[in-house]
Amino acid sequence: MPVAEEKLSARKKRGLLRRVALAAVSLGIVVATFVFFLPTIANYADVWAVVKELSWPWIAALLGATLLNLVTFAPPWQVCLPGLSFLRAMELTQASTALSIVVPGGAAAGAAGAYGMLRSWHFPARDFSRAVTLTSLWNQFLNLSFPIIAVFLLTITGEQTAALATVAFIGVAVLGVVVAAFVVVLVSNRLARELGDLIARVFTWARQKLHRGPVTWDGGSFERFRTDAGDFLVRRWHVLTLVSLAGSLTVFGVLVVSLRALDIPSSQVSLVEAFAAWALVRLLGSIPITPGGIGVVELGLTGALVGFGGSNAAVVAAVLVYRFLTMVPTLVLGLVAAFTFRRHRPPDVAGVAGAPT
Repeated sequence: MPVAEEKLSARKKRGLLRRVALAAVSLGIVVATFVFFLPTIANYADVWAVVKELSWPWIAALLGATLLNLVTFAPPWQVCLPGLSFLRAMELTQASTALSIVVPGGAAAGAAGAYGMLRSWHFPARDFSRAVTLTSLWNQFLNLSFPIIAVFLLTITGEQTAALATVAFIGVAVLGVVVAAFVVVLVSNRLARELGDLIARVFTWARQKLHRGPVTWDGGSFERFRTDAGDFLVRRWHVLTLVSLAGSLTVFGVLVVSLRALDIPSSQVSLVEAFAAWALVRLLGSIPITPGGIGVVELGLTGALVGFGGSNAAVVAAVLVYRFLTMVPTLVLGLVAAFTFRRHRPPDVAGVAGAPT
């Protein structure tokens, strides 16, 4: 066998072993969370006893909060893709989110699914790239901002938490670097290209340390993004910010209703404390350790809420209900949309400006 083929075969084997190892770690975290850690915090029999006490008005409130959360998935994509209707945006976001949870590859699988749907609706690849970049960036901007806001709110209410303060400090640093880089990209084509080349070299160096190939993008990608997205952001950045914020806060709304519905009053966990716990775990959950943050989010959120004073069984019950309501409806709707979207091709998409004819 030629040397080049041997190296390629060895690289493929290392890649396979790495994926298997990561999958094993993810599975181990999920199993450990639900089989060992959560039952240690509260017996599942006690948790179920709390859930059975749910009243019909609170069940209705939970369903209402879930519905409100679902309908806020679509607007950011509608803002970034003019011409995309609300129903098609719902199909797109539910399917891509569901795929990112159940298909190996996580966010990459979700992005690939969204790309396929938009191409079948005749949206140009350029428009998709702009939309996925902006929606992801704005979501991460918010994830980094929430712990900072939470620390400020805890401070003015006379409470302190070292863990959250540390995360907020890191968030300030990362957010500052990211925003500064984003502004540099938007200032001029030359700066965008130079920054892109620098970041590409850094990422290539990091990938080489992991025995992986160089990145396939460079400063030209940043320059093209500036050309494509600069004017758009000047006109619509505030709208994108508002709808992205609404989408994030409706998720928090589901948590708040879950806490109150399962008998965790503000005397145990205040609104500010709930927001602090949610902000911390939302940022941690954005790290792709397990699909959809399963296990990581449940354990982190439970620990934070119990630490703030929530009763163990009620907190575990509330967290599990919250996670069920923010994941299962999306999984069901998303998988249905992923398999049926071709039957619902919108007649107006072909007329979108810039779409191919």
